[in-house]
Amino acid sequence: MSGSDVVGVVSIVTAVGCGLIAGVFYAFSSFVMRGLDELGAAPAVEAMQSINRTVLHPSFLGVFLGTGVLCLGLVVAAVVIDEIAGAVPLVVGAALYLLGTILVTGIFNVPMNERLAAIDAGGPAAETEWETYFRRWVVWNHVRTAAAVVASVAMVVGLV
Repeated sequence: MSGSDVVGVVSIVTAVGCGLIAGVFYAFSSFVMRGLDELGAAPAVEAMQSINRTVLHPSFLGVFLGTGVLCLGLVVAAVVIDEIAGAVPLVVGAALYLLGTILVTGIFNVPMNERLAAIDAGGPAAETEWETYFRRWVVWNHVRTAAAVVASVAMVVGLV
């Protein structure tokens, strides 16, 4: 198998990974967070705390972080291997995923999740904390969703 064949296979797997993560983020943006919000602050905080604990499972983290590692690999391959077909859209897609999903998650969503983890769901601050969390978290999740979708599309364009 040649270097370009390996890059092609990695590109396919990476495009699928970007798409899977886009779907997870889209679900949260389109109905999961709204559904939690309809429950009221205390149950929403409690449910999101549970979600934030269980998301650390390898079934999600493997795809989320594994796709990031594959994106890094594609960027390195594009620099090292001459004449990779579709290199520009592949690198653009990889950069979008790394910046728009991994970096945004680390800078915005994770700190918000950590702050929410410290909240007593039944305490007096839950209402205010949830309102702030809900608004800000969803905005940044929209950014992650868009980045993952566009990254997946760019990968597919690079493959075509």
